Amino acid sequence: MMKKLIALLFVTFLSVNLFAQKAEVEKAYTKEIKNLTLEKQLEKAFQVIDELEAQSQSDLVLLTEIEAPPFKETKRALKYKEMLEEAGADRVWIDEVGNVLALKKGTKGGRTVALDAHLDTVFPEGTDVKVKYKGDTMYAPGIGDDTRGLVVVLTTLRALNKAEIQTEADLLFVGTVGEEGLGDLRGVRHLFEAGEVRIDSWISIDGGSIGRVNNQGLGSKRYKAIFKGPGGHSWGAFGLGNPHHAIGKAIDYFTQDASKFTAEGPRTSFNVGRMGGGTSVNSIPFESWMEVDMRSVSPDRLNQIDKIFKDAMNRALVDYNNSGIKGEKLTLVLEQIGDRPSGELATSLALVQRSMAATEYFGEEPSLTRGSTNSNIPIALGIPAVTLGRGGVGSDGHSLTEWWLNKNGADAIKLALLVTVAEAGLDKNRKISNK
Repeated sequence: MMKKLIALLFVTFLSVNLFAQKAEVEKAYTKEIKNLTLEKQLEKAFQVIDELEAQSQSDLVLLTEIEAPPFKETKRALKYKEMLEEAGADRVWIDEVGNVLALKKGTKGGRTVALDAHLDTVFPEGTDVKVKYKGDTMYAPGIGDDTRGLVVVLTTLRALNKAEIQTEADLLFVGTVGEEGLGDLRGVRHLFEAGEVRIDSWISIDGGSIGRVNNQGLGSKRYKAIFKGPGGHSWGAFGLGNPHHAIGKAIDYFTQDASKFTAEGPRTSFNVGRMGGGTSVNSIPFESWMEVDMRSVSPDRLNQIDKIFKDAMNRALVDYNNSGIKGEKLTLVLEQIGDRPSGELATSLALVQRSMAATEYFGEEPSLTRGSTNSNIPIALGIPAVTLGRGGVGSDGHSLTEWWLNKNGADAIKLALLVTVAEAGLDKNRKISNK
């Protein structure tokens, strides 16, 4: 337990010191949130969330144990659709790219507020996703990121219906595909580029404990660089161009130039994450490839390091081909495998203020953060969007030892419901029954 606590504190320290900033909550929004929590419908909804704790835990186990590898989320999506239908909505469907959507109509319409979590995990097909326990702590790949987020969205819909809450704006409950890795936000990207429902406000559930209000998108560009040549025997064809040798020169050029660039100015990073190629130790490879990730808080800086990368790759190709190799020249293919936009929303925006005020209501200090989440897309488009924490306590995300503990986890669900209702507007004319 001490090891988990130290890991959690270290992750929290990094996130707070590298990405978080404080902002003042305007009194008008503090008052709005407080008044909203005094409404009978909200009091009942919070009570329902507490009563649903056992079911929420059961839902978490059920969904975690359904594999959802990148680009293979269908099985989990079908089950999540079934669960949203059971929770109650006016319409539930799966769209062209695999997103699960549940629409709950408002009394006025004209606006749509979305509450989202992503279906996919980073783990490949065949990973053991059986939930295991050590005391009250739950262990399983993907249990926190972002299966717990799916449960927050689902339980919010259940609580709204059981508490007979009606909002003025329409509500859209979403389980998105393709948030992780090479999915490149394909699910949320589709919703804003070609989705049938126009979304006016976006709330994602992702990340750790409550307190985080992510209103800034961390942009990234990702490439697969492939150097190609004729290949041959290491002795008999010695002297032919070797893609491994060329890619080594390319990495050296890129690292030198990118290191100088990232040493100053708005925070920017680069990483060579994966490499491959070749057939045997005694063969000149016909192909050598690497995958590169570049990130920046600044759209301009991201474009600049993108150019630095491309220039380094092409310079290495030319220099290597002019180094005296025999036979056929090497070629280079740059395949873009990721493009997440940067962006930032003003702290004065109503959704951001409501999220911070609601966070304070639950006794936590809100921190404005920058991250790479589904919110990147609407943030870059200037559409009100935040990403909120899934609650509880957990760590080791993206690893086989990922764990989650339901410590005050219900507060995160109440927070999500409160922010959603505040943004959509509560229909105060709706009378709740005594059942």
